[in-house]
Amino acid sequence: RRLQAAEDAITAGELDLARDIAREVLSRASVPADRVRAWIIVIDSAGHTMAEVDAVFPQALADAGDDPRLLALVHYQLAWRALIVEGDFTEAREAAAHAAELAARGEDRRTELLSLAFQAQTETLMGHPEAPRTIKRALKEPQDPRVAWHHNGAGSARFRWLVMGDQLTEARTTVTALLREVRRRGSVESEVHFLRGLAETELRAGHCGRALELARDSLRLARDSGIGETASAMLTSLAEASGGDVDRALALAREAVEHAEEDGDQMYLSRALGALGYAQLVAGDPAGTVRSLRRVRRLELGLGITDPARGRWQGDLAEALVRIGEPAEAQDVIDTSREHALRLDRESVLAVLDRSEALVRAAQGDLEAAVAQLTSAQHRLGKLGYGLEEARAAFALARLRGRRPGSSAYDEATRMFRRCRALPWLRQVDESLTTPEPQPALAVPDALAGLAGLEVLASMERQVAALVMEGATNREIAARLFISVKTVEATLTRVYRKLGIRSRVDIVRLAAARRAK
Repeated sequence: RRLQAAEDAITAGELDLARDIAREVLSRASVPADRVRAWIIVIDSAGHTMAEVDAVFPQALADAGDDPRLLALVHYQLAWRALIVEGDFTEAREAAAHAAELAARGEDRRTELLSLAFQAQTETLMGHPEAPRTIKRALKEPQDPRVAWHHNGAGSARFRWLVMGDQLTEARTTVTALLREVRRRGSVESEVHFLRGLAETELRAGHCGRALELARDSLRLARDSGIGETASAMLTSLAEASGGDVDRALALAREAVEHAEEDGDQMYLSRALGALGYAQLVAGDPAGTVRSLRRVRRLELGLGITDPARGRWQGDLAEALVRIGEPAEAQDVIDTSREHALRLDRESVLAVLDRSEALVRAAQGDLEAAVAQLTSAQHRLGKLGYGLEEARAAFALARLRGRRPGSSAYDEATRMFRRCRALPWLRQVDESLTTPEPQPALAVPDALAGLAGLEVLASMERQVAALVMEGATNREIAARLFISVKTVEATLTRVYRKLGIRSRVDIVRLAAARRAK
């Protein structure tokens, strides 16, 4: 009865109570099955701070002995430890597969299903070719009703597969049904999880207002129960940056990063940094975006995550790199991500990568190709149902075409952002409309052609210098090259240093003098 009470306490979100009851049982129990069950409660109550209960695993394995049913319980938890503490997806997948085999031998269908579902989710995030087959195994009859609605069950694995595979309507139906069932059963942890899932689905569909409401509900419940706070803060940050308050988005993302680092949670650290990078991009800090998302790139490489649909940060990193004057690195991010997206048939990711590549082409002066690529990306994103990403493509297209404020291109972007209730992005449109329209595109490399001594300048520095010669302001240059004003200022500082001059006027004089020679 005590063990059942402890397990019910976990379901209800009373983690401290569950841990206390389990410890009491361990002080009295001598039967291996009771002791292992109690150890599992101690581990479960630790949540994403599994590193704090490392000492429990050897004791649980010792109590399990050679009983496959008991060993399956422990190895299932070891799979979670490999993922959360070690950040090793390969080890986590292997541990989950081993747990499923042990559970099958011990005729423990519930643990077998949980292990298969975990294996399926891990393979999905890895972009592993076995993922669809493992999901089918996890959904095979007979099912256990306790697993069917559980946030770590096959239903959850299937939902994740649908979201990553661009099947947003079916994903919404699936997660809505799961959320309804866990609320009926009173499972707090599963409710927090599925609230996040539904919020993510709405965010992908461009329903930013609805996503923000759901994300905030998830965060409130997570903080009340102490369950899933890092994940809920991360998701709420994404929702705030898309449809709410950008400053709050930045604060929540930094909170999530801090908690993930404190907990040693490698899996959610990459997700939290991804949210931070996105919020920084919306806030107009492309350099900050690059710092955050470069870390995500390194982390995911180390974790063995290859599916770009997992975090969907690649397009944001490429866009930010263009803005700070690093188009070559941006193209490398696009090329690497596109290879995986093509292999896994991630259509929405491919469209977003095309949107980013159009900005690279625009920065290199190929405006005609950039417009064509952006137009195609916008159409494909709209067809897939990604409302916010479609609106971002329309906004980039409006800026690329250089129309005057009030033009139909800007009107279309504004209409789309309003439909999404994407308030931070609407503010960006307003800011763009107050930026003076630059002169028609010029062939930047030709503007400095033949000037001796200017070969010391890098490509971006030459482009900025050429536009200064044409009389463009820093804001006009930023708009032309799709970079930030801060990047223009920093680039000009490097130009001054390399050429031994002090001001933009000196650039014009220097060029004029050298042409006269």
